[in-house]
Amino acid sequence: MRGLDHHVGIVTGAGAGIGKAIALRLAEEGVRLVVNDVNRQTLEATAALIRDEGGHVVTAYGDVSSEADIDQVFARCEETWGGATLVVNNAGIVNQARMLDLNVADFDRMIAVHLRGCFLGCRRALGPMLKADYGVIINVASQLGQIGGVELCHYSAAKAGIIGLTKALAREVSGHGIRVNAVAPGPINTELVAAISEDWRAAKAAELPLGRFGEPEDVAATVAFLASDEAKIYVGQTLGPNSGDVML
Repeated sequence: MRGLDHHVGIVTGAGAGIGKAIALRLAEEGVRLVVNDVNRQTLEATAALIRDEGGHVVTAYGDVSSEADIDQVFARCEETWGGATLVVNNAGIVNQARMLDLNVADFDRMIAVHLRGCFLGCRRALGPMLKADYGVIINVASQLGQIGGVELCHYSAAKAGIIGLTKALAREVSGHGIRVNAVAPGPINTELVAAISEDWRAAKAAELPLGRFGEPEDVAATVAFLASDEAKIYVGQTLGPNSGDVML
């Protein structure tokens, strides 16, 4: 992919699933990385895989919903590689509940990790990027932020918020050489999706035009494209590696 090996990048939620695949792909493309997660064990495992392949990576443990933790992630990047030119706000959680059974604590935590975490990552990235008149921010949303999901009102709301934030921020900063886009995956074979009920997964697969879920590497390829110089006129867009679940 053209125009990636000069980047200094941050990937949140890189310990497993989509985040891990994104980190591995970006490292393969020559990006110097800081990877983040709340799980130290899986985070270090991702970093070890990158190093085994000759990639350049350091780790930064922390919760993306914490302003102090996000600042430490970016400080780690600045101390090691310099200011981040590529930020992928990916960290996320998921759990199921009908609206009447959804408690306030679960709703607030979902919004905090997804939407607040994305906001904090974007805001912290902007200072150095605006000074450089250059940068790429990619926010990982979901197709459920576009169409909604049964027993996933809180998750769908958080992801819809990410899409709206992405569009608004792109309008603010595109004129300063900063490209902001989103990726809205459909069902992907990750640990998070495996935690959803088997009945839900079977019903969802039957709805898809492709008849199957995607793989984390499919999303990573989309992120690599948006990060590259080949996507230089993409701003405020939401790309959907989603097995045909949403067609725009």
